[in-house]
Amino acid sequence: MQQRYQQQRTIAHQPRANQPAPQPISIGTPPASRQAPSPQPMQQPMQVPPRYAQPQYPPQAPHMQPAPVQAPAPARAVRARSHRSPMFWMMLGLAALTVGSVTTIGAIAAGVMLYMGSGRILPGVSVLGISLGGMSTSDAAAELNRLNEITVQDGERTWKLPASQIGITIDTMATAQNAQQAGRSDGSLLGAFTHTSVAPVINIDSNTASQALHAFAQTADLPAQNATIRLVNGQLTPIAASSGRMMDVDATLNRLLSTTTQELSDGALDLVMTTTQPAITDATPLLEQTRALLASPLTINAYNPITNETQPWALSPDQWGAWLTTTNTATGLALSLDGGSLTNYLTQQNAALGSAHSIKVDEAVKQVQDALAANNPTSTIRVYNPPTEYTVNGGDTLGGIAWKMGIPYWRIEKANPGLNLNMLSAGQSITIPSKDDLLPLPIVPNKRIVVSIAQQRMWVYENGQVKWEWAGSTGIPDSPTVPGVYQVLSHDGTAYAGNWNLNMPSFMSIYEAVPGFSNGIHGFPWRNGHQILWENALGTKVTYGCILLSSTNAEALYNWAEDGVVVEITG
Repeated sequence: MQQRYQQQRTIAHQPRANQPAPQPISIGTPPASRQAPSPQPMQQPMQVPPRYAQPQYPPQAPHMQPAPVQAPAPARAVRARSHRSPMFWMMLGLAALTVGSVTTIGAIAAGVMLYMGSGRILPGVSVLGISLGGMSTSDAAAELNRLNEITVQDGERTWKLPASQIGITIDTMATAQNAQQAGRSDGSLLGAFTHTSVAPVINIDSNTASQALHAFAQTADLPAQNATIRLVNGQLTPIAASSGRMMDVDATLNRLLSTTTQELSDGALDLVMTTTQPAITDATPLLEQTRALLASPLTINAYNPITNETQPWALSPDQWGAWLTTTNTATGLALSLDGGSLTNYLTQQNAALGSAHSIKVDEAVKQVQDALAANNPTSTIRVYNPPTEYTVNGGDTLGGIAWKMGIPYWRIEKANPGLNLNMLSAGQSITIPSKDDLLPLPIVPNKRIVVSIAQQRMWVYENGQVKWEWAGSTGIPDSPTVPGVYQVLSHDGTAYAGNWNLNMPSFMSIYEAVPGFSNGIHGFPWRNGHQILWENALGTKVTYGCILLSSTNAEALYNWAEDGVVVEITG
């Protein structure tokens, strides 16, 4: 049995014929094809325990033994997987987050405490929209100097006004100090994280504010619009009335003065407005009347009474119809033109006249409006003539210049104060006053009286046609009638001239020969109640400066010529 076992062992370890002996292998050693094996020490034959000892055989040739198989390393213990619930992990995360948050909050709180202790204005603090966060009080005061405008508002209508214009000043340093205290008053940390609007510290000059608001009312007021008529696409259309808004200056001022901080806390002054109602709410009764007027152009005759020239300005129905409106008069509803449109038009026409002539725009607007209110689309406005300069010629005298220029001499003296007009020299320039000074009354444009000194005759015109032509008499050389363009100034049934003891019937004064003494037109004078003068001298120079007519003609003229009729006297 032992011998068989030994033989089996020997056979088991002998290499097969024609087969190379196996090489020793180490675990983890690369194959021979990739790396040559390092020499291994020879293994000793396995020792058989004595109990199995066999008789010794002769020694055999040595042979290679396979490397002993090493026992595997003991297995490392593997902890069994723990099956934890999701709630466990959630609680674990919350715990970690809480620890981190507390740490972060602590750091933030420390930073906020340092910031609050720095004296700088906290973040989020502003005054009227200006952010002051992080600034020192001095820097904030400088920044607040930008608050130099106040918004004035009526609903959606707003205006920007300089604060100083309405007497408002802002105490920038006091305001900055209030801003610095904002968020610190309760000692909590919340003030550093909130947005705070601080009201400015404001001072107001009540007198300046009152004057400014009264002046501004002209801008803020929206007058009520009366019902009117407009030409729309060639068709007369009634336009509905609309209410207006008027500024209550006293109430606005009282609000500003009594609740200054609250009123201006948002940087705006809210105007106190009242609603007004139109006086005319229905314009339909004027439709037919307006249709008749719009059949003609609107004609404005620019009349120069000195030159007796007329320049017509015509506006088409489409143009002036667009300006139509209505007005409330003592007799009811009347047509008128939009004042702004008419004023602009007349201003342009005035500029076109040049420097030699002009119109008074306000006066002309009234004359056109008065004519239209009387349903007359034609009106006459006055053209004025400026003062002129006269250059003295050799041999000129004051009386001669007055005669030549058609101005009483005393008016030339008045226009040249400080000049010795009795010592004139050639080349000297003197001012001749405007001839319009001799026509102080409104002009009667369709009537005119013309007197010729040379022909000793009078022509009376009405509507451009001769109404009467009469013989007349003017002043003697020692007391001449002065040529010029004058005007009927007054009527006196019987005037008395004390210098000559004359009673003058149907007297109409036309100009002042000297201050306080007027020359005029009259019939045959008388003295002592019965002596009639100059009846047989008519047609010759016989008066003391007045214009003489027969008493019959003088009476007719007296009744026909109202005050304002132009009287032109030629040399």
